Amino acid sequence: VAVVLGGALEEGKEALAADANWGPAYNVLGLVYVELKEDALAEQNFQRALQINPFDSDTHHNFGGFLCQRKRTDEGIRHLMAALKNPLYQSPDKSYASAGVCSLNLGDVKGAEDYFQKALRIRPNQPNALLGLADVSYRAGNTQVAKNFLTRFMQVAQSDAETLWLGVRIERKLGDRDAEASYSAQLRRRFPESKEAKALAEGKFD
Repeated sequence: VAVVLGGALEEGKEALAADANWGPAYNVLGLVYVELKEDALAEQNFQRALQINPFDSDTHHNFGGFLCQRKRTDEGIRHLMAALKNPLYQSPDKSYASAGVCSLNLGDVKGAEDYFQKALRIRPNQPNALLGLADVSYRAGNTQVAKNFLTRFMQVAQSDAETLWLGVRIERKLGDRDAEASYSAQLRRRFPESKEAKALAEGKFD
C-alpha cells in the first residue's frame, strides 16, 4: 500500500509541476493524504481543486466523504450534495449513499433512509445504499426487510466483519439457526481479530 501511495503522490506532484492549475491532480493528492492520515494536507488539496473548478463533482464527493469520516457531518453532506449539482456527474448514486452513511452516523435515521432510497432509484444495486437500508431496517425492527436488503448487498459486494455481524444478528432475530451459524463461522474465520468477532464470542448481540 505504501508503495502505491508513494507512486500516486509522486505522479500528482509531477502533474502539478507540469501544470499547477490542473484540478484533478489536487483531488488525487487529497485522496492520497487522506490515506496517509495527513488531514490538513488532504483538506488543503481538496480545497485547491475546488478553487480551480467549483463544479468538480468527484472532488466534492471525495471531500464530503472525508469530512463525514472526520465527524464534520454538516459540511460533508453539503459537499456531497454539491457533487449532485453537475448534470454530467457520472456517479450520483455514490454521493447519495455516502450522504446516507453520514446521516446515519449523526443519528438522523430518517434522513439516511431518504438518501439511501434516492441512491437505489438511480442504481438499484448500489452496495452502500443496500447495506445502509439493511442497517436502518434492522434498527427499526423490520428484520425480514433487513434480511432482504442484506441478501441483495451480498450478491453485489464483498462482505466485511461489519456486514457479517449484521447478518448474524438478523438471522438470530429471525430464528434461523443455520443461517446464523453460517454467518458466525465466516466472521470467526475471516475476521478473528475484529471487534465484531469479539462481540460474537462474548454474546453481545445488541
